[in-house]
Amino acid sequence: MHMIDARTLSRRSLMAATGISAAALLTSRGLFAQETGIVPTMVKAAAGARIEIHPLRRNISVLEGSGGNIAVLTGQDGKLLIDAGFTVSRPRISAALASITSDPIRSLINTHWHVDHTDGNAWLHAAGATITAHANTGKHLSVATRVEGWNYTFPAAPPGAIPAKVFDQKHSIHVNDTSVLLKHYTPAHTDSDISVHFVEADILHVGDTWWNGFYPFIDYSTGGAIDGMIRAAEDNLAIVTDKTIIIPGHGPVGDKSQLAEYRDMLVSIRENVAELKRQGRSLEQTVAAKPTATYDAKWGQFLMTPAIFTGLVFSGV
Repeated sequence: MHMIDARTLSRRSLMAATGISAAALLTSRGLFAQETGIVPTMVKAAAGARIEIHPLRRNISVLEGSGGNIAVLTGQDGKLLIDAGFTVSRPRISAALASITSDPIRSLINTHWHVDHTDGNAWLHAAGATITAHANTGKHLSVATRVEGWNYTFPAAPPGAIPAKVFDQKHSIHVNDTSVLLKHYTPAHTDSDISVHFVEADILHVGDTWWNGFYPFIDYSTGGAIDGMIRAAEDNLAIVTDKTIIIPGHGPVGDKSQLAEYRDMLVSIRENVAELKRQGRSLEQTVAAKPTATYDAKWGQFLMTPAIFTGLVFSGV
């Protein structure tokens, strides 16, 4: 284990944070051109991904390498995990958790319902975790749910993977001498997104409302929208300080200045796409106009290509 430097993590760590291998990315047309589709590709990548452990503050660490970033709070009350990664990563996640402390697994919080954050729910529940999430996470996991952006319909999750505790707006717990505050966003990445604030450590896990270093996916099928993503970024910025450690759903751990840069990027691209749409441009014409060009070198080199992200924004303006 080594202490994390939020500003110097490599592209390798960026890939580890999403659970996507380099081979899956280096195709002529990107990940979405994979014949197997994005969901099987993510699962396959996670099956071989290394789990990296980054200690943060107090008794909190981040595990990268299996879908979304997993936060771990340890202590005498047992381990609390934020998000569950993919089931195929269970042996490596288990080994990583055991290497931090011998505390048993007692609690799991899902930041939202997507498979790269909840697929491991069943085995973590079987290992002893009580699962907590927003009510909409429970709703989406309980029934077959379609994500058009991934061209995939998820079957209902098994009973053990369904959150046993759900809430609507806010929920708080006190575990391992730490106050943990959960808060629902208005629909952003999905309609089930929550933030998790470790108060004493001044660490905020914002789930997939922030993708640090690249364009985000927005799931319009379950309530997401570009305007909601911007609102979530504003909400996050309003409650953090320059000393807050911010855990994104994907990408390296970051800080307020990086989050502000992300917010500014979203606002600018939204305005560019909205103006083209007001002019009567079709989706194809809008993509051809390259409304993201200013940002592509930094933000467009990963899962959401400039064309894909332009399409996502176009859908919401």
